[in-house]
Amino acid sequence: MRALVVVLLLVATSAHADPPILASPSVVAIDAATGAELYAKHADDVRPIASMTKLFAALALRGRRVDLAKSTTIDFDDAKASVGGAGTLLLEGERFKNADLFAAMMLASDNRVPSALARSAGWSIEDLRTAMTHVASDLGLAHTRFDDTTGIAGNASTAREMALAVRAAVADRVLARFMTMRHATVVSESGAITAHYTSTVAPLWDDRFTIRGGKTGHTGAAGYCLVIVARIGRRDVAMAFLGGAEPGARFDDFAKLAQFLANPRT
Repeated sequence: MRALVVVLLLVATSAHADPPILASPSVVAIDAATGAELYAKHADDVRPIASMTKLFAALALRGRRVDLAKSTTIDFDDAKASVGGAGTLLLEGERFKNADLFAAMMLASDNRVPSALARSAGWSIEDLRTAMTHVASDLGLAHTRFDDTTGIAGNASTAREMALAVRAAVADRVLARFMTMRHATVVSESGAITAHYTSTVAPLWDDRFTIRGGKTGHTGAAGYCLVIVARIGRRDVAMAFLGGAEPGARFDDFAKLAQFLANPRT
């Protein structure tokens, strides 16, 4: 009888795969419907979030009902707000559809967009930053803070709170559409600028999973980061990977964790 119990225990133990070893220092996965934790690794450590900041800018602007059919001219304030960030094709003096500016922000993290869209919505840059703080507060994110609207200056959050933020973002159908675009072509109204953008969310090309939306971020301080919602098995899962040392680590971690959650048994 004792031998039978031991055999049954061994079978039960071997039926569960070991959780994957992930490179990202801070990781979390939650059930997007219930909020239940599915995996956590230093999920509550406060870390820089880089351009994932733009999730909050997007949520704030959607709450303001910024008109995506209108157009906005890129000006000096937008150029100033982007100093220290990545390059841009959205040149001063050129006018773009707001929908195209949203695409540039969500696919390629263009740092000139948040202030431009804030101006279109009748806000100053500081108004947008305040609204982003309200978004975080409304979501119950006690450790999320913003020094600027782009992520260049060192905004911070936790993996757990970023998973909650991306879950909120994909619940907005308009934002979900932008966050699942693989490519976008943006043309200025003058025709002088044509910019071709490719999403930085590499899992959009992974046919094993249906991606509901995602956003990347990177600075020297933040490392390589990813927030993403994916359909895994019969549920949507919100995941955050913060602080990766290599560009591909966040995507490798996503694939490992998604595969584990899809097949938790050996």
